[in-house]
Parts: sequence; structure tokens; C-alpha cells
Amino acid sequence: MSRTICIYQDFLTEAHKTQIREAAGKAGFTPCFFTCDQVEEAKACLRDCEILYTCDPEILRSASASLQWCCSASAGVDVFCKDDGMFQNPACLLTNSNCYGVTIAEHIVMVTLMLLRRMPAYQEVIRNREWGDPLPIRSIQGASFTLLGTGNIGVNTARYLRNMGAAHITGVSRSGKPHPAFDEVFPISRLDDLLPQAHLLVMSLPETAETVHILNRERIALLPPDACVINVGRGTAIDQEALAEALDGGRIAGAALDVVDPEPLPRDHFLWDTKNLVLTPHVSGNLTLDSTCDLNVEMFCRDLENYGAGRPLSRLVDRKRGY
Repeated sequence: MSRTICIYQDFLTEAHKTQIREAAGKAGFTPCFFTCDQVEEAKACLRDCEILYTCDPEILRSASASLQWCCSASAGVDVFCKDDGMFQNPACLLTNSNCYGVTIAEHIVMVTLMLLRRMPAYQEVIRNREWGDPLPIRSIQGASFTLLGTGNIGVNTARYLRNMGAAHITGVSRSGKPHPAFDEVFPISRLDDLLPQAHLLVMSLPETAETVHILNRERIALLPPDACVINVGRGTAIDQEALAEALDGGRIAGAALDVVDPEPLPRDHFLWDTKNLVLTPHVSGNLTLDSTCDLNVEMFCRDLENYGAGRPLSRLVDRKRGY
């Protein structure tokens, strides 16, 4: 087996490639670089390749049983975990890249301010070419937040909100393990108890069997009337029909969805016309900030060093759990 790395990415600069070549050389590997329009060339490389570094899960299907490690440049790896047939080598390791916390946290701050400062209502006023009176608004300063998901995104979001004067930040996670970024952290089993006080609910969950429709109709009904829901995890986490009914009926104050189900959203989907909803087309993360790209490569190179030295990989994914 050739000690080859197939690198199938579009975002790499020459500096990134130099960084990867140096790390690969130290670990005893030869890197082969392909852009996403070089599909056939990448597939040929994957016939006898030990490591794959990619954003595209479909290219994995072309890898042979020689593949020992697949590093996803994305944070979410549910697509990689849903179909075991993608891996010709059942023992192939899978890692993700949790480097999107800063850019997604900034997106969360943006849409939070849009909701608290009534941007959907003002957009309607301007669309009608009117000039209405100022509307009552709210502030991040002094506000309480409930963050459903306390991973890299949740922690970075908590830090941004704290720096903007948030009064109390509650985390909700599978384990309920304390973290200094949060005032308190509760296990997911306490979610129903927390929702009546979740005035600003931020969701950054991976897609697993346990998270699909975790915010269902019954739980949406538990939210207070001034609640705003922000989802940057996976669209399947929310019962979208129930959310739209709550928004249109004025039973909650607003929502911001960067992820929906399905994606792309069909042109005739009801969410396009839902009141007090900020929609963005899954753009909160992605490799659009230079700092995100730099960190992505840095994390891959650090793990490449670990792999070459026989040490455990960071960010190792449990494919059965999906994260």
C-alpha cells in the first residue's frame, strides 16, 4: 500500500499546500492535491490511498479498503455516518473539523440582533414603502440565553454573548457536564423543565436519531411568548410546521433558521412566507473566513502528526452515534 494522502478540496491556498506537504513529509506520506473539478483524478488516487482529506462525502465511495483514515473538513459528519457502505474498510477512522465556532457564533450574534431589534418587521415596513414608528426592541445586554448544544459552536457563542453583556447563559448537553463558558449546564433530560424560561434558544446540535425533532410541537408549546429560536445545527432538529404555526400565530416572538429540512428549501415551501422568521441558506459556517480555512488545515496537520506517530486522533467520530 502506498502511503498516499488524497486531498480533495477547493479552499486550499499555496501556503496551505506547503503546510500540508511539510507535515506529510515528516509523517512519511506523499500528499496528492485535487480540486473538486478533478473528480476522476481523485478517484484514481483513492484506489491505493491511506488517508483522505475532503469536504465531499461522495468521493469516499471511490476509496478502496486501503483507506485507514478519512478527515472531513466539515464539522457535521451525519452524511458520513448514515451509510456504512461508504466505507470499503469498516475499520476506517473518521474525524471531523470543529473549526467553525467563531464564524457560526458571529452569525448567531447577527441573527439574534436582527430578531431582538425587530428586523423582520422593519423589512416588511420598508417593503411596503412605509415609514412607521419605532417598535419596542430588546437587547443582548442583560438577556438570558439557553444554548442547546455545548460543543465548539456553543462554547464560542457563549463567549461572544458574554462579552456583549448577556446576564445568564444556560447550556444543555447530552451529559450535563459543567463548562466554564456557561453559568450552568443541564442534561438533555431536563429540556422540558428549561424551555418555559428559554427566552432565547440557540440550537447547534448534530443530526442523530436522538436529535431529530427534538424541538417538537409539544416542546414549542412550552416556550414563553417572547421566545426566539435560532438553529444552526441541522434542520431536522425542529418540527418546522409547528414552528411556523407558532410564529404565524404570534405564540412566540421570532426564529432564525440557517438550516432547514429539506435543503435547498423548495420554492413553494411554507417557511418562505412565515412571519418573524429570518432565513439564511446554510451559510453560518462554511470555509468562507480565512481564519476558518487556516484552522482547518492546522487541525488536519496536527492529527496527521498524531497518525504518523501512532497516537490517537483528535475529534475522532463515533460513526454509530453520528458525532
